[in-house]
Amino acid sequence: MTTSSSASNQQAQPETAALFVSDLHLQAAMPRTTQAFFDFLHRHATKTRQLYLLGDIFEAWAGDDDMADTYNQQVVNNLKQLSNTGIAIFWMAGNRDFLVGREFAMATGITLLPDPLVITIAGRLLVLTHGDAYCTDDEAYMQFRAQVRQDEWQKNFLALPLTQRKSIIESLRAGSRAAQRNKSYDIMDVNKNAIAELFAKSASATMIHGHTHRPARHDETHDGQTRTRYVLSDWDLDGAAPRGDWLSLNAVGQITRHALDGAVIAD
Repeated sequence: MTTSSSASNQQAQPETAALFVSDLHLQAAMPRTTQAFFDFLHRHATKTRQLYLLGDIFEAWAGDDDMADTYNQQVVNNLKQLSNTGIAIFWMAGNRDFLVGREFAMATGITLLPDPLVITIAGRLLVLTHGDAYCTDDEAYMQFRAQVRQDEWQKNFLALPLTQRKSIIESLRAGSRAAQRNKSYDIMDVNKNAIAELFAKSASATMIHGHTHRPARHDETHDGQTRTRYVLSDWDLDGAAPRGDWLSLNAVGQITRHALDGAVIAD
């Protein structure tokens, strides 16, 4: 009787329509975080229909010709294994990995997405974004972002030798870390007016983004309507304070936040 009841309860659970993760910052120097991502792909992502990777999956990406790197090839292989099972994987560029391109997409079986993306999943209208485009109070970063997202800039950068590109990226990362020490959290967070404008343009009542590393659920009122903004955590299993999460959307449109082991986290 117990087994039958348990099976019945499992059948009553709506299937998972989509999973969302962001800001893994994958790099060879973080092996535990990397393994946690691979475990997530094989234990949890195999049980959904769609997986959305919302930016900064890599700590840095110098171009698709760096896929031959041993570490990068491990990531490619694990993504390809998942896509080969029929799970649809979607990739949105972050501020660290916006140079991921068609060759990477072909090698992994992923679909590259625009930012922002308005989409209906399980009957729920969502607006998805990495989030950095809405940190408009950080004027210096917004100027830099506008420059590096230009097609001409990217074409010229990718024409440089790979070793030179990696050196430039490392210098930019060092400069970014130094600049962040002198910036307040508020400046580096999304701007409320920019978020309100995105909600209005998308006509969605639900937003999911990462980038800020400040996981939370924000229920906000815009134009007299309550709208919900989910912010994903970054992942770090190698530091002193392990962290990371992911969101699931089930077939009836319910969103749930999970710890990396799959346990439900109350927002």
